Amino acid sequence: MSQALYRKYIDPRDFKAEVNGVGADLYILKNKAGIEAVFSNWGQRLISLFAPDKNGVFEDIVLGYKTLDAYRNGPANYLGATLGRYGNRIANGRFSIDGKEFTLAQNNGGNNLHGGNIGFDSVIWHAAQPSPNKVVFKRTSPDGEEGFPGNLAVEVSYTLTEDSALIIEYTATTDAVTHINLSNHSYFNLKGESRGDIMGHKFAINANAITPVDENMIPVGGLMPVEDTCFDLRKGKKLKKKIDWQDPQIILAHGYDHNFVLNKNPKNEDGLPFAARVTEPKSGRVLEVFTTQPGMQFYTANWLDGKHMGKNGRPHMPRSAFCLEVQHFPDSPNHPQFPSTLLRPGEQYHSVCVYKLGIEK
Repeated sequence: MSQALYRKYIDPRDFKAEVNGVGADLYILKNKAGIEAVFSNWGQRLISLFAPDKNGVFEDIVLGYKTLDAYRNGPANYLGATLGRYGNRIANGRFSIDGKEFTLAQNNGGNNLHGGNIGFDSVIWHAAQPSPNKVVFKRTSPDGEEGFPGNLAVEVSYTLTEDSALIIEYTATTDAVTHINLSNHSYFNLKGESRGDIMGHKFAINANAITPVDENMIPVGGLMPVEDTCFDLRKGKKLKKKIDWQDPQIILAHGYDHNFVLNKNPKNEDGLPFAARVTEPKSGRVLEVFTTQPGMQFYTANWLDGKHMGKNGRPHMPRSAFCLEVQHFPDSPNHPQFPSTLLRPGEQYHSVCVYKLGIEK
């Protein structure tokens, strides 16, 4: 078994650079099962994730590019990136805190999306790797960055366990009251990057409702039960059996691009609520998600256009991947009935996401 699987598709030298006085580099996590996760500290991105199939064949199961330049100069599709200060959309790029209105960067049809024009996905992070299976990224987002108030000190750690779980732990503190919603935007295909569409993947999402959206993909304010709709994935369904329903919400988004309101039970042995389980029958690969977050954006890569090549030289096509972005709800700052995303001085933001890999034979 190769000890450097990622070299099949990328050369580490193509990810070295100096960005705003800080060196960009790759950070590789490995476990005894041969799982390999590769990160860049530019945008704190998951570049590659190699996992075995039921026959022991390893393949890279996340979408990405071959060079740092391709990420820096390519389309704003957030491949593998950490999202912040606020993952997902804030309507009209505005919110009020304690009676004071703040105006944010408007980078998505008048809305603020994933933090703005230069979000956490487009900056360099200070990185340290204390052990072969853990990397820690740190950065302070200055007061006023993309319109958000407060100096926000952020730390994100990634740990690859021996039982093949990638644990993402987010912490942050602020010196002024602000809103925060951090998430990861990795695109998965359990057959392998750009190895066909995801229509045969089977999705189970532990949610009884979604937050329906308007034509601008902004929540309308209430919850929509999934019962008797194409959003009822509680028992697990192949994507092709659901995604082409003539549902108004699916038509608006050209597929799934919706926040699912997660149930708090069942929980894993560490007390984390179960969010989702995805299986790919041919390879046998399984991805499970557990999180402390109240929501999860399920996105089926509807807007990939096939114009950009992945690490393996194949194009990134529409519906060739899926994202499971655990998060607070979109536009929560403007919906007081949603779980709050406020962070005040003296408090600590903390959330956990676990992507657990497995095999079903």
